[in-house]
Amino acid sequence: MMRSLFSGVSGLRNHQVRMDVIGNNIANVNTVGFKAGRVTFEEAFAQTVRGPGTGNAGIGGTNPMQVGLGMNIGTIDMLFGQGNLENTGRVTDLAVQGDSFFVVSDGEQNFYTRAGNFNLDSQGRLVAGNGYVVQGRQANAGELTDTVGDIVLPFGQRASAQATETMDMTGNLDAAAEDGDVRETTMTVFDEQGGQHEVTVTFTKNGANTWDFAITATGGTVNGGDTGTLTFNDDGTLIGPESIDFDFTPDGFAGNQVVTIDFGTADTIDGLSQFSSASTAVLSEQDGYTMGDLQQISVDQFGIISGSFTNGTTLVLGQVALADFNNPSGLFRAGDNMYTPSNNSGSAVINYAGEGSQSVITSGALEMSNVDLAQEFTNMITAQRGFQSNARVITTSDEMLQELVSLKR
Repeated sequence: MMRSLFSGVSGLRNHQVRMDVIGNNIANVNTVGFKAGRVTFEEAFAQTVRGPGTGNAGIGGTNPMQVGLGMNIGTIDMLFGQGNLENTGRVTDLAVQGDSFFVVSDGEQNFYTRAGNFNLDSQGRLVAGNGYVVQGRQANAGELTDTVGDIVLPFGQRASAQATETMDMTGNLDAAAEDGDVRETTMTVFDEQGGQHEVTVTFTKNGANTWDFAITATGGTVNGGDTGTLTFNDDGTLIGPESIDFDFTPDGFAGNQVVTIDFGTADTIDGLSQFSSASTAVLSEQDGYTMGDLQQISVDQFGIISGSFTNGTTLVLGQVALADFNNPSGLFRAGDNMYTPSNNSGSAVINYAGEGSQSVITSGALEMSNVDLAQEFTNMITAQRGFQSNARVITTSDEMLQELVSLKR
């Protein structure tokens, strides 16, 4: 039989494999997180007709004579180039920019994926489209733990109340005010149970550069530190005191609390000042708050999931884990946009964006397929022509065999 016949058959068979890969790429042109495949060919073994000859003093050497016996598939590679990001506006849609993978689990085994179209199930777990649970670390009271496990968002969680510990005073006291003139400011503070109380600071002008103050509160008793005197330099900056502490006992079951009022830094105007201008002194800020319910979540570039509560506070709820491989092209495709490690991919190295992983996470977006349609159509043409050419080799070889058979009639 003719060697060219079998060479043509190998060309047909392997160009069909290339066409299969091209067809799969085009089929997944809109698949989230899909990575294109690529086929490369290599020459099959060659039959030696004559070996190489060594030259001597009078005659030069001769080259080997070999006839190739077709071709084989060299590799079918996965191309892990970055796909374009598509904005979705959905908080739980996540995209990786970099070489890392999301980690998901079916409860027994970890899988790895670039598709970040995640959802929340009835138990608050962050899950992939096939129900596998996204892996990461949870937070306890706003602090991230070290254990990697299922990410569960605690919908229905409440942020506990915090008693007010510090209040800041800013603004101006009118240096031109008459002795006895009064300036009053009020702000709401919170006890440890989230109860609200009105604290009022009253300033009374008492001589040049001097103001007396008195502190009162509703719904409780001020037990000490409720009076004092502020003094100012001639240039309007504060002499002191820079701050005072007063004891407050709320009515009810909340415990006693000590509240610090910060008047500012001496010899500066970062807090209270005294200039010949309208009195604007106010209690501008305090650090307490009432109990709050989880209202919404957000995910930053490091994969940290934060919850916003109705009391205005924000707490860390968890962080999405990322996996890196020494050789991502060595991964097995497992279906559902998932991959599993192989002997040649290396083991997964679990890290976090900003902590060992160089990748970043974008919330509200998905990584699209990295298939280049222009390239795929070009590859399709070359695969088709290669297939046709090998088919022509087979038909031509068949005609030659027919001629051989027809020599004796």
